[in-house]
Amino acid sequence: MLQANFSTMSIHPTAIIDPNATLGQNVTVGPYTVIHAPVTIGDGTSIGSHIVIHPYVQLGAQNKIHSYVVIGDLPQDLSFDKNIETWVSIGDRNILREGVTIHRSTHPNCPTKIGNDGYFMAYSHIAHDCSIGNHVILTNNALLGGHVEIGDRAVLGGSSVIHQHARIGAYVMVQGNGSVGQDVFPYTIVGGHPVSHYRLNVVGLRRGGIQGHRYQILEQAFWQLRNGNRDLSNLENTPEITYLRDWLLVKSKRGFHRFAIEKEDQK
Repeated sequence: MLQANFSTMSIHPTAIIDPNATLGQNVTVGPYTVIHAPVTIGDGTSIGSHIVIHPYVQLGAQNKIHSYVVIGDLPQDLSFDKNIETWVSIGDRNILREGVTIHRSTHPNCPTKIGNDGYFMAYSHIAHDCSIGNHVILTNNALLGGHVEIGDRAVLGGSSVIHQHARIGAYVMVQGNGSVGQDVFPYTIVGGHPVSHYRLNVVGLRRGGIQGHRYQILEQAFWQLRNGNRDLSNLENTPEITYLRDWLLVKSKRGFHRFAIEKEDQK
């Protein structure tokens, strides 16, 4: 028997749901959707038509899943043993638009993870072992390789591609069609060919309430990083600087993208 109260759900008669799947209250499931088990779906989540949710998926509350999304399929890793139990963990209030694909992890104790309040536009792809923060936006056709880390409130432009093991810090804006092969410092805008750090993400920071004195301190940090100085001990301990210091303490596997050369540097 399906582990849910049918009186609080709306399930289309053509949907196929494993009797061992767990669905919360006020969950809706559209036509021709397939939900395997073990799968947990939180209260108020809306699941559209022609969706496949594979085993080992945890979905939080009030998510909106559009048509043709696939969650929890096997990682695209030739060395992966499909008999290992690995997971996808998705938080609350995320929107997954048409054709989004999310693969489960390769490690039993570390799921492919998505936070809360994300917006993943059509045909974006999240590979195995990725870790994505809160309020992240992936624009159409953005592609993440395996083991990619994305910080809170980062925005990836359309058709941007992120190499495996790359880290993108909080509040980063990646230009559309950008090919990110190394780590991107938090709070910055990156773009161009090859990709470079250009400036602070002023608009994103303002929307996040990082203005005034806090912004000025962050601006000092940006110029120090641009000049090759990653020792930020001289700067005030604002929340942004504390996060930046902690982020820099993690050993990079890919190195860091360079900074753009300003016109005055070329004179």
